Amino acid sequence: MALNCGIVGLPNVGKSTIFSAITSAPAEAANYPFCTIEPNVGIVAMHDPRMKAIGDIIGPEKMIYTTVEFVDIAGLVKGASKGEGLGNQFLGHIRSVNGIVHVVRCFEDGDIIHVHGKVNPKDDIETINLELAFADLEVVDKKLQNIPKLLKSQNKEVLTLAKIQLPLLEKLKTELESGIAARNSSMSEEDKLALEDLNLITMKKVIYLCNVDEDGMTKDNEHVKVVREYAKNENSEVMILCGKLESEIAALETLEEKKEFLEAAGITESGLDKLTRAAYHMLGLKTYFTAGVKEVRAWTFHDGFKAPQCAGVIHTDFERGFIKAEVFHYDDLIKFGSEAKVKEAGKFRVEGKEYLVKDGDIMHFRFNV
Repeated sequence: MALNCGIVGLPNVGKSTIFSAITSAPAEAANYPFCTIEPNVGIVAMHDPRMKAIGDIIGPEKMIYTTVEFVDIAGLVKGASKGEGLGNQFLGHIRSVNGIVHVVRCFEDGDIIHVHGKVNPKDDIETINLELAFADLEVVDKKLQNIPKLLKSQNKEVLTLAKIQLPLLEKLKTELESGIAARNSSMSEEDKLALEDLNLITMKKVIYLCNVDEDGMTKDNEHVKVVREYAKNENSEVMILCGKLESEIAALETLEEKKEFLEAAGITESGLDKLTRAAYHMLGLKTYFTAGVKEVRAWTFHDGFKAPQCAGVIHTDFERGFIKAEVFHYDDLIKFGSEAKVKEAGKFRVEGKEYLVKDGDIMHFRFNV
């Protein structure tokens, strides 16, 4: 299951620097706007500590981690929804991602140009969010123009959906015109689902990533406090990361060197680990494992998936021909020390089609096609 997050923000807030650091993939970073034009893409392994623990017990030939794809999207500016600053091209890239990491500059540095001349996180966030709302408003307007035609359709499904969508689109249009993101609309979750086919940018969940200087890693500065207050009002998550520090960590060659660097800086974990975990949480994703002597592998699934759906994450044939799943939990493997002892303790189960898979389950699927 692919998971990708778009990294967005104003020019010169540190998006490309952060992208390069967390993905160890090259992205041109320079002190002028529109340095990034085509989106840079980096695939990052999610280093779940449970993987190593499972591997230590089973001793597989290889370990395959689940991954997160980060897309570094060029800086947006005021007027992007009208095509300013190559805006239309950039907005198209944002529509293709699952979630958004909105980088906000929360540091002062006279040597790094700010596109608006001063650091003001609230204004910066609102500039981006307003442009995204205007871009969605254009999509909603086009859909509304097409609704009369759909209401005359002989296809019952098309007709029914059009009747449901019409009042929702009118409500959403009013809210977007006021700069309210679709995810913050007063509509119910069911109503939002009815508009899923529009693929609205502002319907996507957001993590606000505060890019701070090194001092900002140990205490909130005033800029971070502003971002936290803004995010609280729309129930979005906030993370703090120092792009400069992450770049220095990424340049180190060994895990031991990186660990020593983090300890010296008073940081418990890298920005990469925090960001991938936050992205998972934001999108309602969980992890189950398959484990054997050939490989230990992590698989991503949506919270609420039943056993056949999780089998389908591996291959559609597994879901189509699902018979049952052999299941035990990571916690029990650690507690008892081996699969055999898990069985002896009665913690090894056989589950059917209605089983709701839990985060940390270790599974083996039986199927027939």
